[in-house]
Amino acid sequence: MKLTDLEGVGPVRAESLRAVGICSLRDLLYTLPVRYEDHATVYLCAHKSAGNIMVHGVFQESLKLNYFHGLSRVTGTIRDESGKLSVCWFNEPWMAKNITAGQEISLYGRLNIKDGRRILQNPVIVTELGWIPVYRPVHGFPAKSFRKLITSALENVDECCPETLPTSFRTRHRLCELNFAIRQAHFPSSLVNLEIARRRLSFERMLIYLTYVSSKGTHRRPAPAVDATEEKTKTFWKSLPFSPTGAQSRVLAEIASDMKKTTAMARMIQGDVGCGKTAVAFGAIYLACCSGFQACLMAPTEILAIQHYENAKAMLEPLGISCRLLTGSTRAKERKKILNEIATGECQAVIGTHALISKDVVYHNIGLVITDEQHRFGVRQRTGLQDKGESADGLSPHVLVMSATPIPRSLALILYGDLDLSVIDELPAGRMAVHTRMVPENKRAAMYGFLRNEIEKGRQAYVVCPLVEDSEQADDIRSAKAVFEQLKNNELKGLKIALTWGGQPADEKNDVLREFMAGTHPVLVSTTVIEVGVNNPNATIMIIENAERFGLSQLHQLRGRVGRGNAESWCFLLSDASEKLDILCSTNDGFKIAQRDLEMRGPGDLTGTRQSGDMVNSMISGDVRLLDEVSQTVRELCRDSAQKEVLETLEALSRAYFEKEGHEIALS
Repeated sequence: MKLTDLEGVGPVRAESLRAVGICSLRDLLYTLPVRYEDHATVYLCAHKSAGNIMVHGVFQESLKLNYFHGLSRVTGTIRDESGKLSVCWFNEPWMAKNITAGQEISLYGRLNIKDGRRILQNPVIVTELGWIPVYRPVHGFPAKSFRKLITSALENVDECCPETLPTSFRTRHRLCELNFAIRQAHFPSSLVNLEIARRRLSFERMLIYLTYVSSKGTHRRPAPAVDATEEKTKTFWKSLPFSPTGAQSRVLAEIASDMKKTTAMARMIQGDVGCGKTAVAFGAIYLACCSGFQACLMAPTEILAIQHYENAKAMLEPLGISCRLLTGSTRAKERKKILNEIATGECQAVIGTHALISKDVVYHNIGLVITDEQHRFGVRQRTGLQDKGESADGLSPHVLVMSATPIPRSLALILYGDLDLSVIDELPAGRMAVHTRMVPENKRAAMYGFLRNEIEKGRQAYVVCPLVEDSEQADDIRSAKAVFEQLKNNELKGLKIALTWGGQPADEKNDVLREFMAGTHPVLVSTTVIEVGVNNPNATIMIIENAERFGLSQLHQLRGRVGRGNAESWCFLLSDASEKLDILCSTNDGFKIAQRDLEMRGPGDLTGTRQSGDMVNSMISGDVRLLDEVSQTVRELCRDSAQKEVLETLEALSRAYFEKEGHEIALS
């Protein structure tokens, strides 16, 4: 059955549907509501909590229509046995005629409360009771028409969406039938049935996604075996001026175990800010180089690459490992020399930016490739480094990726299902928690006074802004350049203040950061360019302007720039109070923050080389427990030969979605 076979869908409307990715009846049935309006619960007119509500009552007087500068406003008062409620419609003048005095009516809208005054704003007249689905807008389809179209399509749900999961499997995992789930997802008869439907559809979508990722992950490339003995890992740790945490030792042992095999390692190291991932990565480089292989580490920014190079020289060169730095700004003469050393194998460990995958870079014999802050690289950049390391006999290097953006374990297994996961869940001894406080505008002067006191003690501070320059479109947002001028001429007058941002010329930016880390400037005003790769143990204060403009994970990353020494450190969030910022003030645990961030925002979309798409949709709703259950289910299916038939069915479904229908997947 075609879309044009449905009543009300001609060539023009069919084109509108195709424009939003609805090309078949099945696509239409899987276009699920983004939310629901509760037209089942009646609230009293005296209700005193803001939010979307439905009321039922009578307008005893006629509605009043007024115009202001060409804009209309209709006002009136609805009453029931509990009292009265003011109602207002902006730019809907026809409402004055649609509702007459003495008429009994039900209205659904948002109840706003300001200065004690309650107003039901721009409500709609309720003609349908129950839970009403609300869909993303489709050009040419008013909301009511689209609901009617869905109702018509549901008559064919059994034919278009046959059951995909065996009864025994559904029973084991408490999943309803597919046709029931689709019907209830569109027009729920109750909240209980809606949750049952959401569970089934979410479970199946994640199951198909993870099955496909898992099947791709099992096809690991052949790789050279590295002589990564326990004795060598001990030698590496003993060479350092500090003792590793238990988590660091465990993760390096997991990496060593992988590198001994003749199939390429594909492992992700996850850990909170400052947990010591880099030391573990250098341990892996040491193991590869000791076996006669080269290793390379790719960082997303030149600042971070330089920092890694300086640390590599300190940790690896005393062990006899030659290290080189290659970035986009490496001078031509030096670059030519480094390229020759890489090609001959004289350079054992090369650290750099995406310059490492340039066409003129030829490696001698790479055994290990590492990408840091891997989420900041595109899919093709990450795989490009591995492809450059493939040898003439078809062997590929071992792959290690690192991320300092904490992700709940269950979600990481889904996002990076083709990778084995190692988590460093300990911080080094002596690392102090950063105190985090929200600062309202009336406390700004006191905060600057505290900042001056810290600077007098020899400490340093960051001031981070969401914009580089002022914008007419966002006149309430403080920019880095404006804040720099203000602090220099007013609150911090007399102090040396530096300024940096992402678009600043590279040499200029590097000079600013070098001087800040050397202590020349006590205050650095910047954008989020300092989010990763800036390590100044003397910085004890982080001030974030317009903190509400940043995501939780980004705020946690910025906070991680302080607290790197032995002194007490502070993070000040300049913003009004909010639930999001309360979370940051209550914990320094990045994994807890990421968990709450996921629950508040949902996991987003997971398909496509741009890492976007519609696979997961809004149906996941941040249910982390379900994600974990699905990932465990796939692992069990892969292990249990008795469930081979179920696994083959799922693999066929996943191939049909990702390959036959042309979808791409963002494998790491």
